[in-house]
Amino acid sequence: MSRRIALIVILLSSVLSLAEARHPFTFEDMMNLKRVGEPIVSPDGKWVAFSAVEVSLAENKKTPHLWVVPIAGGEAVQLTSGQAGEDRPRFAPDGKRLAYVSAVDGSSQIWTVGFDTATGKLTGDPKRITNISTEADGEIWSPDGGSILFVSQVYPECKDDACNKKKDEERANSKVKASIFTRLFYRHWNHYYEGKRSHLFIVPADGGEARDITPGDHDVPPFSLGGQDDYAFSPREPVLAYTSNIDEVEATSTNNEVFITNYTPHVGGPPAKRLSVSKGSDSTPLFSPDGRYVAWRMQVRPGYESDKFRLVVYDRGGPAKITNLTENFDRWVDSFVWSPDSKRLYFTAEDKGESPIYTVAVTGGKVQELVRGQNSDLTVTPDGKTLVFGRMSAMAPTEIYAFNLQEKKATPLTHINEAVLSQVTMQPLESFWFTGSMQAKVQGFLIKPPDFDAKKKYPVKFLIHGGPQGAWGDSWSYRWNAELFAANGYVVIMINPRGSTGYGQKFIDDINGDWGGRAYLDLMMGLDYAEKKYPFIDKTRECALGASYGGYMINWLEGHTTRFKCLVSHDGMFNAESAYGSTEELWFNEWEFKGTPWTNRPMYQKWSPHTYAAAFKTPILVIHGQKDYRLDVSEGFQMFTTVQRLKVPSKMLYFPDEGHWVLKPQNSQLWYKAVNEWVEQWTKPSQK
Repeated sequence: MSRRIALIVILLSSVLSLAEARHPFTFEDMMNLKRVGEPIVSPDGKWVAFSAVEVSLAENKKTPHLWVVPIAGGEAVQLTSGQAGEDRPRFAPDGKRLAYVSAVDGSSQIWTVGFDTATGKLTGDPKRITNISTEADGEIWSPDGGSILFVSQVYPECKDDACNKKKDEERANSKVKASIFTRLFYRHWNHYYEGKRSHLFIVPADGGEARDITPGDHDVPPFSLGGQDDYAFSPREPVLAYTSNIDEVEATSTNNEVFITNYTPHVGGPPAKRLSVSKGSDSTPLFSPDGRYVAWRMQVRPGYESDKFRLVVYDRGGPAKITNLTENFDRWVDSFVWSPDSKRLYFTAEDKGESPIYTVAVTGGKVQELVRGQNSDLTVTPDGKTLVFGRMSAMAPTEIYAFNLQEKKATPLTHINEAVLSQVTMQPLESFWFTGSMQAKVQGFLIKPPDFDAKKKYPVKFLIHGGPQGAWGDSWSYRWNAELFAANGYVVIMINPRGSTGYGQKFIDDINGDWGGRAYLDLMMGLDYAEKKYPFIDKTRECALGASYGGYMINWLEGHTTRFKCLVSHDGMFNAESAYGSTEELWFNEWEFKGTPWTNRPMYQKWSPHTYAAAFKTPILVIHGQKDYRLDVSEGFQMFTTVQRLKVPSKMLYFPDEGHWVLKPQNSQLWYKAVNEWVEQWTKPSQK
């Protein structure tokens, strides 16, 4: 054998060995992945700081730590490793300190530590900056570096921390745990309010007494499920912009407003000034670097949380004027950032299963697409030449990327999860389009099993997303991971029916007052199309799964079709009328069902799955969490009671310690195990 042939044989053997070493994606693999947070660029433009969450399945906990990576390229380095974790890194204006959040002393507080701008290493010992009994989070630096702003949950009637501490201790030590409610919104998502409000505080950057700068009986900022901060400093003056909802009945209002206020200590100064005028939601204010403009996301229709998110700017340099920069752009604006010269903004927006980056001038004009992909958490380098952001796909969780604005090229800065992902085999997401109800063009997606063989027939997991104003796409999820669902030999199909985001506002609005109508038809027609297009689909072995609105649709399918071998309903609405009485964000139900159960009862009855219970036949797994206050656990119990009385094969998985999502690692492990076992039970060949 020649030397060249021998070398080829060795190389081929290495490739085959690597291929054999790969295995189908497992739940344990998913737990070994680090969850990368938003990127924060250093003031000198040399570094990107971020947090990455590590999951311990054995200890049943998640722990974030701080990392840094050079923008010029290089290895990402972990900066901290405390058992309590460190999160939300923020550079001081001079770049020589990092602020972060940690509960190392038993409560969540703001800390700072030195940062060497030359080496990217931490210097000196960490210093605790806050010492507030109600804990601290969400920190940002003032432009001069002399103060740090943070958020804390406090009693609005209290004037100091001693009062808050006393009230908390009295509540904790009381033998009586009862509460008295005098208004709505007494609970939200997974917790009861117990009389507290979120307020913004400011504290000297070297530590000291924290001062409440948004006192009163309103939340500043309002509750958020994540995303951009709802408050920001002006870069040129002691002025702060923030978001708050001051409507009397918060449970029926989406009318968040943007305010501006002077935050320096003063007596008898002017009150906060409201900048926004829309009756819909205004949120995430952000000053331009020159301080002239304030930009934010605006909705127009009151009471509709899924109205179009527009990008608007308020010009502080002349007559008060709000300009809509995306008037002719029919997509939702998500995260956004200013260019350093204050002449334009960059933003992300969902579009056809992706979240591309766009740009628009501060004076308005055409919105330009810069780069596609599933992008989020935009920021920009101080020289204005590079965008830094998070990017994910269906095959990989978030990593940090850089986009060179001159070369129009995106480059990964981090490879945090490469070691784990290199050991598993996955199939890429495939897109298809079909004609849905009323001749609408509808998009669907498909993922094949790892060791796919086109000559074989495969069972189907048919996933239905929540919202209903949500969407499937080329994205990663730890809760409903399509690759993990495909890993044990299934074709996964996902349809974005009417109501889905990323296809224009009319497509979204088409589900209002029509929950089981066009969306149901889109889903069924999409599955019909996939069955015809892909000969490897075994249409006799299909199971449908969904959560939230997806859970509602599963309950709706139960009464409207027998095409599925099994169903999985997680946190689904069963009785539209009882769901109205037990939920908290009443604006949602009142918008979607066009009124209340006493003003428009026929609408609630028409689209309520319980109305069609006599037709229930398909085996169903019902899942619900006790602390789910969006869709109360009673909805799951009602569904399970009904199918049990009808003798429909059924099972219920109940989590006493979870809310709308299953978040604890071991609970998540049980969730995936129970769901996959249920699907296997009803889709194995012997069940034909």
